[in-house]
Amino acid sequence: MKRFFDWQVILGLVLIFLTAFFYLVHYFVFRDVHHIFIYFIGDVAFVFFEVLLVTLVIHRLLHHREKERLRKKINMLTGAFFSEVGTELLRQLAIFEGDAGRINRWLAVPDDWSEREFLDIRETILRAGPEIYSRKGDLEAVRRLLSGKKQFLLDLLLNPALPEEESFTNLVWAVFHLAEELGHRDDLQNLEDGDARHLEEDVARVYHLLVLSWMDFVQHLKEGYPFLYSLAARTNPFDEKVSVAKPA
Repeated sequence: MKRFFDWQVILGLVLIFLTAFFYLVHYFVFRDVHHIFIYFIGDVAFVFFEVLLVTLVIHRLLHHREKERLRKKINMLTGAFFSEVGTELLRQLAIFEGDAGRINRWLAVPDDWSEREFLDIRETILRAGPEIYSRKGDLEAVRRLLSGKKQFLLDLLLNPALPEEESFTNLVWAVFHLAEELGHRDDLQNLEDGDARHLEEDVARVYHLLVLSWMDFVQHLKEGYPFLYSLAARTNPFDEKVSVAKPA
């Protein structure tokens, strides 16, 4: 940091010296101090407008374009995640919830969501985390699913675009952690009570983040990509009656 600062100071001093040097050359050649000051003051006056133009207009436009570019990358990563592991993981983890029908009833028909309903449902789920019971579902099936996806999850974590989206990053880390926890246990059918509660916390964390991320992703598809949304609706993990085949 100190070396970088020293480099900046040296560059600044060199630029000031060059400015003074060429003003002196101008003076000794033309002997016109009046002309020098006219242009000097004019240039200084324009600096303020230039700062306004660069920092408040051009910089903001470039920043907006960069955010849009990163947003598209994150949405592509999210789509790949749900296609590869997220949708099936949602189906398996929903079984562990104490009242699985509650979330299923809310999320089975995203076609009917108005913007207000979407926000209300999301806020409700955000406030009330799921109640998870490890013995209701099949932890071994979850382990088999995640054990085959660990390289995919690791590749996601190494993607340079991931840190730009904190919520999705937290989701991928939570899923990767659950895979590690399940992978370190020999017998998932006969867990001690304390260990069962520990895994319930991990499953609840993943399931909660998965549901919220799925809602956001489906809403994004509904607004901008109707053909992708159609497939997401026909593979809805919360609708037991859903069929990927379109009706005639």
